[in-house]
Amino acid sequence: MDLNTIEHVVTPRDRGELPTHRPGDAYLAGGTWLFSEPQTGLRRLVDLTTFGWANLQHQPDGLDIAATCPLSVLEAFQPPAAWLAAPVIRQCCRALLGSFKIRRVATVGGNLCLALPASPMAALVVALEGMCEVWTQDGNHREVPARSFILDAHRSALGAGEILRGIHLPDVALRRRTAFRQTSLTPLGRSAALLIGTYDQGRLAITITASVAAPIRITFAAPPTKPELSLAIDQAVPVWFSDIHGKPEWRRRITHLMAAELCDELCAS
Repeated sequence: MDLNTIEHVVTPRDRGELPTHRPGDAYLAGGTWLFSEPQTGLRRLVDLTTFGWANLQHQPDGLDIAATCPLSVLEAFQPPAAWLAAPVIRQCCRALLGSFKIRRVATVGGNLCLALPASPMAALVVALEGMCEVWTQDGNHREVPARSFILDAHRSALGAGEILRGIHLPDVALRRRTAFRQTSLTPLGRSAALLIGTYDQGRLAITITASVAAPIRITFAAPPTKPELSLAIDQAVPVWFSDIHGKPEWRRRITHLMAAELCDELCAS
């Protein structure tokens, strides 16, 4: 869709060329959502792709993902054999509601910053204990744990003019075994519940997304019993999300069911 209210497009090559934020600005990466519907309040786009950030960087302490990294690039990444969590990266990339064409353009950062309950990138980075680097308006940066980045449906921790630069996934989390569950009301519909389990040396963590407004991660020092798991979920989730993709009570029941499946899969072996 054409954005016929846009008056200027800024293409910075380095941070010093970033304009001071003003009302009517939007930051552009893939643009798959930005160009999908009218944006009548926008007057200027700041194109982040002209920074030329490396999509992925394998570091000794983990994986750095640029906010502008397309989902297709992340999906195709070939990790070290020691990173047992590799399958969940591909599973989350494919969980996006969109075709392979969309995954070639849609970005990891864009999916996070939209703060949709069904964001598969939110599920991924929270489950793998990611850390988000945020550029602030004063030229500095701050680190935000992924579990604190999405505050509510459509609301992130970004302040006015702040930019998500990238996400770091730590090596220790990438070495854990994982299990994945996702369901929708229709075969190719938006996720109504998306859960990721991680397991390491008896410690289990369950990350709940899509059935809640913002990601919730529950940890257990030892494999829980079914009643313990059920109680922990209900205590951690104050309100179940509701929209046309699923009613709250159904989302609660399917979340409990899938969490129990994750627990069985990871803790039984």
